[in-house]
Amino acid sequence: MAHVDDSGGSKRRSSIVDLNIVPFIDLMSVLIIFLLITAVWTQVSMIQIGSSIYGKKTAQERSEPPPKAEIPFRLDVRENGYRIILGRQSTDVPKADGKYDDETLVEKLKEVKELYPEKVDAVVTVLDELPYETLIKGMDALLTAGFPQISVSTAGAN
Repeated sequence: MAHVDDSGGSKRRSSIVDLNIVPFIDLMSVLIIFLLITAVWTQVSMIQIGSSIYGKKTAQERSEPPPKAEIPFRLDVRENGYRIILGRQSTDVPKADGKYDDETLVEKLKEVKELYPEKVDAVVTVLDELPYETLIKGMDALLTAGFPQISVSTAGAN
């Protein structure tokens, strides 16, 4: 306990005040522990990410292109038909007689599978305004063509 003598040079009776600093020490110890814990986790995440992104390459290291299975592949279900996006190339499959042309879509997807036989994943995007059945038809076409790992994107087709 701290002892404060406040006589102030006056002739009055001196007032003695005892300050309880135990709660202040408790608060500081909790804050220090919290600071240490968060600093360690921040540093660990920086080490994991920073070594791969910001690491300098030497002249001997070559950057190899990604394997063909790593090419982005997406199927957009839109109001006017389907759009297949493979890397930077896109192919449209328009509606036939006001209906989605599922047979042509499967043929085009099988052509993609022939070009990249090791590719097994695809992303499907669909507008929120379209019926749920259109998403299911697109997923069925991907499964039929040989792409079993299907992800649904929330961004919607643009």
